[in-house]
Amino acid sequence: MEKETDFLFTKHIRCTVCGETFETRVIKSGSLRRLEPDFDLRPRFRYVDALKYEVYSCPHCGYSAMSRYFENLTKIQKDLIRENIGSRFQPVSTKAPETIDYKTAILRFKLSLHNSEVKRAKLSEKAYTCLKIAWLYNSYMEELPEKTEEEKAQKSALKQTKDQFYQKAFEAFKETVATEDFPICGMDTHTMDYLLAALACHFK
Repeated sequence: MEKETDFLFTKHIRCTVCGETFETRVIKSGSLRRLEPDFDLRPRFRYVDALKYEVYSCPHCGYSAMSRYFENLTKIQKDLIRENIGSRFQPVSTKAPETIDYKTAILRFKLSLHNSEVKRAKLSEKAYTCLKIAWLYNSYMEELPEKTEEEKAQKSALKQTKDQFYQKAFEAFKETVATEDFPICGMDTHTMDYLLAALACHFK
């Protein structure tokens, strides 16, 4: 029986902001087996949720971003992150955990979102991050029990938070298609049109 650790390896990353090196766990992409995606394009995989491992988070200075955005920073953006995040960040262990749970993954994505706001990233990056946070909340809720009233209340609270990020992604993507050139976050016009339609259906 395959385990989550069977699909991971440890990678050493040099932080684009502070220059320090740290460990992170990443997916062995060639070993992933895709399943049918959700209606809103949330990807699904057998045995491991690759989405949990998409954010690189520097334990030295707090700079965090999805892997596709991690290295692409201007000098001004680096200075903004050093001043507004690095100067207040408390360093943590540089050793990568064996696996990442949903709570940790969500925190990393939220830190990535905060970084994108601080560095004045494109709206598409913020929208994409909000969408993936919503996806992570969905996955997190799926693995939680819902037998007691307390568990039901917890799920209800998580759903409300998920919908808030879903709404932010929807509004930001609507603005993005009018202000940015395609491809946007790797999506062509047809994929983006479909995603916006799926989000619109969710909010009726």
